Amino acid sequence: MNRIDRVSAILIHLQTKKFVTAEEIACRFEISKRTVYRDIRALEEAGIPIGAEAGKGYFIVDGYHLPPVMFTREEASAMLMAEKMVEKLTDLSVSNHFQSAMYKIKAVLPDREKQFIDDLHANIEVFYSLKSDFPNNYLSDIHHALANHLTITIDYQSFSKGEMTQNRTIEPVGLCFYSLGWHLIAFCRLRGEYRDFRVDRINRLNLNTEKCKKREFLSVRDYFYKLTQSMDLHEVILKFDKAVAPIIQTVKYYYGFIDEEEIDGQVEMNFITGDLQYFGRWLMMYADAVEVVTPDKLKTILNDFITALKKKV
Repeated sequence: MNRIDRVSAILIHLQTKKFVTAEEIACRFEISKRTVYRDIRALEEAGIPIGAEAGKGYFIVDGYHLPPVMFTREEASAMLMAEKMVEKLTDLSVSNHFQSAMYKIKAVLPDREKQFIDDLHANIEVFYSLKSDFPNNYLSDIHHALANHLTITIDYQSFSKGEMTQNRTIEPVGLCFYSLGWHLIAFCRLRGEYRDFRVDRINRLNLNTEKCKKREFLSVRDYFYKLTQSMDLHEVILKFDKAVAPIIQTVKYYYGFIDEEEIDGQVEMNFITGDLQYFGRWLMMYADAVEVVTPDKLKTILNDFITALKKKV
């Protein structure tokens, strides 16, 4: 990126947040802090009113606004791909807003770029969809609660116990996507501890005006670290025949998949699970194409399943 493009990009970056640090700019553009200072000075000399506050960073003085620089073809293409993902992997409360945003983006593109995006649109597709899994449209309300530190009250259908709890007031901490679903991590006042709520199992949600209590909230990452420390988890290492590995590329994420690598013509996969019995029943489908490296307890479970099966056939 040449200097003119970089300085223009820094100006756009400054307009995206209240404060932007020199470290953040240096990291994004892979330049030194000294170069950041020179670029900021160049913007000031061009008449851009940039302020600085110790410990917080640079900011654009209130009242100044520069219309965004035109999107490049590559940026518009990236937004199109994002639109395809949002359309299939979020609920209507998010996907409808994103679609509206895309209309605004397309409206400012030159005619040749509009045609390029139209031609590309028909050639990109996301076949996996969560739409059928969303009986609600609560993601936007959850975004609002997280940004404004508001409590929410929900009716929730538990997956493990199969029970419905009503009027459950929770303090949202973070929203994350894993195991092919959206999960809301929150402090539950009913249980007095942090809980993981599957968004598609929320049957009713009320956005409250009450602020969350001032407490030392865990981050989403801290929550999962604490969870793994408190649970009886097992590391599982498997070797799959190379021909079978592609078949389970989607399913494996439901069973605690961590990573994989190819070794001597086989695919070695690592998993973390809290239930070896449940894991073993899934593994029985691939009994002729998988080798259990560890743990020995899983080998015993599989042998017991096979012995019991022999008695019934």
